Amino acid sequence: MRNNICLFILFVLVASCNDNLVHSEYKSVDGAIWNKEDRIEFSFSEIDSLQEYDMFINVRNDEKFPYSNLFLITSLNTPEGKVIQDTLEYTMALPDGTWLGKGNGSIKENKLWYKENIVFSTSGVYTLEVSHAMRKNGTVSGVIGLEGITDVGIEITKITP
Repeated sequence: MRNNICLFILFVLVASCNDNLVHSEYKSVDGAIWNKEDRIEFSFSEIDSLQEYDMFINVRNDEKFPYSNLFLITSLNTPEGKVIQDTLEYTMALPDGTWLGKGNGSIKENKLWYKENIVFSTSGVYTLEVSHAMRKNGTVSGVIGLEGITDVGIEITKITP
């Protein structure tokens, strides 16, 4: 029995290692209510300027999240002052209401594609700002306090040939 537990722990540790992971960071959303004006900011540097990367936005939501999709606005600020802005839409639930993502219990984690095969060609500090752009159907003004988002994160991984 003890050997089985040790083997299981060893397997989990080995499986969780990811040599391609370059940067991973999460920020909690205060009270699981993401204010429309709150930009969540991530900074990273010391990235190989010749390497290609994949970038992900990771979002954790609970059962209070009232929508089946999520609209985000991102701004990637480069060291030379260039700003790459995107408006993104992600599916968070199936039509029958089943949450997408991983996790047991009330929290689901979604790993959402952000940039594929990106090269950070300039050395220095990059900053990614993420804000939500949710609206109720038929309204012009956005949702002020988006309930149910508990954490937002980024993940950067090396692409290996």
